[in-house]
Amino acid sequence: MIYSTEVEHMCRVAKGPEHGPAPIPQEGRWVQAKEIKDISGLTHGVGWCAPQQGACKLTLNVKEGIIQEALVETIGCSGMTHSAAMAGEILPGKTILEALNTDLVCDAINTAMREIFLQIAYGRTQTAFSEGGLPIGAGLEDLGKGLRSQIGTMYGTVAKGVRYLEMAEGYVTRMALDAQDEVIGYEFVHLGKMMESIEKGTEPAEALKKATSNYGRFNEAARTINPRHQ
Repeated sequence: MIYSTEVEHMCRVAKGPEHGPAPIPQEGRWVQAKEIKDISGLTHGVGWCAPQQGACKLTLNVKEGIIQEALVETIGCSGMTHSAAMAGEILPGKTILEALNTDLVCDAINTAMREIFLQIAYGRTQTAFSEGGLPIGAGLEDLGKGLRSQIGTMYGTVAKGVRYLEMAEGYVTRMALDAQDEVIGYEFVHLGKMMESIEKGTEPAEALKKATSNYGRFNEAARTINPRHQ
């Protein structure tokens, strides 16, 4: 350790009480985190790139400082999906400090890592008060049946109004309009369920039919439109 001349000539003043770090809640315990291995928890972080062309939602399950599970979800940028593929391989097995200082290729994913690091380090995790935290695999359950991200895509203009393209339930195939041409419901295909049915041997047309449902007063529609072509 190198000290400046000024410090070398100072007299020593004794330190009083030992002020340790404030305890943070994690996995049903209060922990004074002093090292990376003291950190555990499952939570989410959202990041964006400088031009804000796309965004990333990152879910990490950290046990004793090491990332055991990573879910990377992206939207809005085609290149980001390839970066997410690399991040999904890079993140598991790293400490959260390593991951914070690793180039995750895409700025949105890097920013998501920064935001999630802050939440985990400050004890603002989803599992802060869950005894023992969540098992590895809990992040995957966020996707639900069909293991597909929940996406909402809407488009609208003054001239032609709104178009529902994708809802949490699935890919929108038809919008239901009443006599005044106001939206009263929609028909959708749950793509995850449809692909699972096809993989189990169901004919594609039958699988499509089984995965198709509707929401709202769809059956009362004066007419329906294809939001992508009408």
